[in-house]
Amino acid sequence: MSSLLLVVGVMALALLLNLAISSDFDQLFLPNWAPDHFSTQADQIKLTLDTISGCGFQSKKKYLFGKVSMQIKLVEGDSAGTVTALYMASEGANHDEVDFEFLGNVSGEPYLVQTNVYVNGTGNREQRHTLWFDPTTAFHTYSFLWTRHSIIFLVDEVPIRVFANKEENGGPYPKNQAMGIHGSVWNADDWATQGGRVKTNWSHSPFVSTFTGFAIDACEFSPESDDIVSSECGKIGEFWWDKPKMSGLNKHKSHQLRWVRRRHLVYDYCFDTGRFNEDMPRECIL
Repeated sequence: MSSLLLVVGVMALALLLNLAISSDFDQLFLPNWAPDHFSTQADQIKLTLDTISGCGFQSKKKYLFGKVSMQIKLVEGDSAGTVTALYMASEGANHDEVDFEFLGNVSGEPYLVQTNVYVNGTGNREQRHTLWFDPTTAFHTYSFLWTRHSIIFLVDEVPIRVFANKEENGGPYPKNQAMGIHGSVWNADDWATQGGRVKTNWSHSPFVSTFTGFAIDACEFSPESDDIVSSECGKIGEFWWDKPKMSGLNKHKSHQLRWVRRRHLVYDYCFDTGRFNEDMPRECIL
């Protein structure tokens, strides 16, 4: 009886605060591209790329701040040229966006995980990492933790990147546009593997990535809200991610991030002086 009351209480609180806590794909998402390339097996959604098309899905709602997680098992074998993506994005030319893009490779070579952040339509904030496991043999959890202070990219709850809010010093930060949640698999052999030198081998198609464990602990933004600041999601201090302890990584998480950067970071736009010359992105020099 007490367990039932606890569940009811949590659900009531979630409704009061506009929190989405469901993990059912059909409740949260719908296919938005090539639905015939989707298949369902129990609680798993399989996305297929072949010579005809890739495919994708999107959330039914948009969210402003919170945590989004999915478990993904990536394309096995020769995945060169393919990209599996998990991302959040608003709409329009001046959109905000945060990305996980998993860049396929030839058999035996590691996947690269590319993360990116767009603010008001401008991206070019890539980091690339290798992983400390084979992401094709089992499910692993990939998460965005988006607060007013930072966007933390997590892999199995290990932070691999922190994009900090540096607006006080003139740095851009996405906080004024609610974003939908998207997943997709597609062909990008013009750039994805070794800069486009290795193309997709279509004799190995279909390429399949599997998604499960859909978890959204975020503020559901009402489309009737014209003003972000006055909306429920815009109220400061209403949610767990607004608490002071969420303003940065704790000691353990900071150690994890340093370990990842030391062992697995292979590219960081903030150190690419040849790319940006004298015009380094503002957040890189603050």
